[in-house]
Amino acid sequence: MSRGLIVVDVQNDFCEGGSIPVAGGAQIATKIADLVEQSAGRDYQYVVATRDHHIDPGSHFSENPDFKDSFPVHCVAGDEGGEFHPHFAPAAAGGKVDAVFFKGAHSSSKSGFEGADEQGTSLADWLRARGVEDVDVVGIATDHCVRATALDAVKAGFRAHVRLDYSVGVAPDTIASTLDDFREAGVVVSGEVPVPQ
Repeated sequence: MSRGLIVVDVQNDFCEGGSIPVAGGAQIATKIADLVEQSAGRDYQYVVATRDHHIDPGSHFSENPDFKDSFPVHCVAGDEGGEFHPHFAPAAAGGKVDAVFFKGAHSSSKSGFEGADEQGTSLADWLRARGVEDVDVVGIATDHCVRATALDAVKAGFRAHVRLDYSVGVAPDTIASTLDDFREAGVVVSGEVPVPQ
């Protein structure tokens, strides 16, 4: 049995200075990089990362976004905003991240389990092929793509654990409802509830 770490969307557009910045994003990027450097190959047999990678996601991009199903233009394929944040990028490039899964090319896709690697392998299939049964989920944002990824992990048959100390959320009310969703779905949660600065 192997444990995997899923790092969700630690990208420029979701950190300070990006098109949809989440307060504390850059700080979380640093913490996650430290986690990956210290625990890859020890606490985690595999570390993967997800990236929003939009080409033409339709109504997901909007000039009048509701910030639930539609958002300003972000993480466009090939643009700097879609790249890993500089605080996390060295860990990702240094061989500590085993695979990257791209999501949302032509849809709103929030969950890493809707993505695929460069060979077209889905996240669930990639993890199963390596005997992973337990996954820890961290990243940006707790109440959006971390939420969707953790819930889909459970649906796909994995035991999921969200580490709040390595995640950052958008708003207190949606974070609270997300934690309720986690409890209902059987997602284990640890760490302090992230409070936006």
